[in-house]
Amino acid sequence: MAPTVGDFFWERLKAWGVTRVFGYPGDGINGLLGALQRRNGDIQFVQARHEEMAAFMASAHAKFTGELGVCLATSGPGATHLLTGLYDAKLDHVPVLAIAGQQARTALGAHYQQEVDLISMFKDVAGAFVQQATVPAQVRHLTDRAIRTALSQRKVTALIFPNDLQEMPYEDPPRAHGTVFSGVGYCAPRVVPAEEDLRRAANVLNEGSKVAMLVGAGALDAGAEVRAIAEVLGAGVAKALLGKAVLPDDLPYVTGSIGLLGTSASWDLMQGCDTLLMIGSGFLIPSFCLRKVRRAACRSTWTLPCCRCATRWR
Repeated sequence: MAPTVGDFFWERLKAWGVTRVFGYPGDGINGLLGALQRRNGDIQFVQARHEEMAAFMASAHAKFTGELGVCLATSGPGATHLLTGLYDAKLDHVPVLAIAGQQARTALGAHYQQEVDLISMFKDVAGAFVQQATVPAQVRHLTDRAIRTALSQRKVTALIFPNDLQEMPYEDPPRAHGTVFSGVGYCAPRVVPAEEDLRRAANVLNEGSKVAMLVGAGALDAGAEVRAIAEVLGAGVAKALLGKAVLPDDLPYVTGSIGLLGTSASWDLMQGCDTLLMIGSGFLIPSFCLRKVRRAACRSTWTLPCCRCATRWR
């Protein structure tokens, strides 16, 4: 039996390093689920109680492992239920791929049962890349581009598969005009600031008498460096929610979380400092907190990509 589009799709995800997918079954996605079942568990399927939870679980998987989160839902209402969890991933800048089923290609445009314009629906939350497959030879480059975009830009992407396409025999793209070829693999660049920017930031920090630090998710792999610079500067350290694991709370200069769910100590730190160093965070500091603060920092102070930073009030 020739491999189907569904068989190829999961084989491609496995080649990209995907080992787990969160989802809820339904008729619109059964071709992919059947192909996943034929793999005998090398990609784990975690069935959620609801599609919304599948998306939240994929978002959490991406946050806590650094890997691509993958969620799956059927067509129509199944796909629409993914949105809330996908917005969580979008606003926290974690890579998630959403997979949704769709009605048969021959029925599209006929106001068929559970037919929803999913490309338009996903456009805001997965605007970096959202596409619907129409022929088997298209699936390879759509899959590669969706995953590479999610990983490189730390964005949500979405792929839509009509249910009749999922069980068609897979075909490689022909070597002909109008076809596209793609491959597996992405290596994150090493991002470093310019020398003059580092010196300018150092001068501002050296001039400060009450230095505070705010660390976020972008500093998760730089705990030792964050601790060293805090001790050199004699700075207090507040943490965005996604940066809670950067430093332990029992250090005498760590004030805990910041924001709506933050501590009074972090509030006092922000109000009393005259210089603020932000590492790995795009936290939106209210203007009233910055009246007497000189912002010295640059999220790329460490070699961690700036795009790992959280940018909402967290």
